[in-house]
Formats: sequence, structure tokens, C-alpha cells
Amino acid sequence: MRIDHAALYTADLERSRAFYEKYFDGTAGKQYHNLHTGLKTYFISFADGARLELMTRPALEEPERSHRWAGWTHLAFKAGTRENVDALTERLRADGYEVTSGPRVTGDGYYESCVLDPDGNTIEIVA
Repeated sequence: MRIDHAALYTADLERSRAFYEKYFDGTAGKQYHNLHTGLKTYFISFADGARLELMTRPALEEPERSHRWAGWTHLAFKAGTRENVDALTERLRADGYEVTSGPRVTGDGYYESCVLDPDGNTIEIVA
């Protein structure tokens, strides 16, 4: 058994598609648009076969943000080396994205940094 994909609602579908393509080497498939509900989606595919479904629809509700809630808390991308973690973290910082931690070695031994995607979701970049 393996996870097929994870899905994420976004306020701006094109902005999020561009983010995951530019910084994480994703490739977007064809946009799906349900004319009845207004739902629009892209599946973003990554080299290792993982996929992320980005979704938007009219009248999305803004959640109350907290970093301590039950449920999904982050998505992690493996950069391969500490140097790659450092370089991507600095690239994102230079492009105006918020780096919330790191790069650093965590208590469980990961070398990682955490950044926020365009919608404020935490993305871990690990070696």
C-alpha cells in the first residue's frame, strides 16, 4: 500500500501551481473544472511518483490558523543534501516567503527548514 496523493485547498490555484512547480520541481497536469460546483483542480506530479492535488472553489472559508491543531500539520520535501536544503531555503526567503525555522538539525535527527507556502501551509525541506 502507498499513498496515492494528498489534496490541498488553495485561495489562488494558479499561484499555488506555480509555487510547487518552481520550487519543488512539480509538473502540473491539465486543469479540471467542474462547471456545476465551480471546483478547479490540478494534480502536481513529482519525480518519485508522489502527487499533490491543488483545489479551489468559490467561497472558500478562511480557517483560524494555529500551529497546534489536530490534523495535517505539514508537507515535507526531500532536497537530498544539507546544501540543497540551505540553497532552497535561501531562495524562498529571497523571493519573499516566510521561513519559520531552520535550517537546523531537529531532535529526531532531520536537517530541515520550514517555510510557508502562498496560503500559509507549512512546508518542510529536509536533507
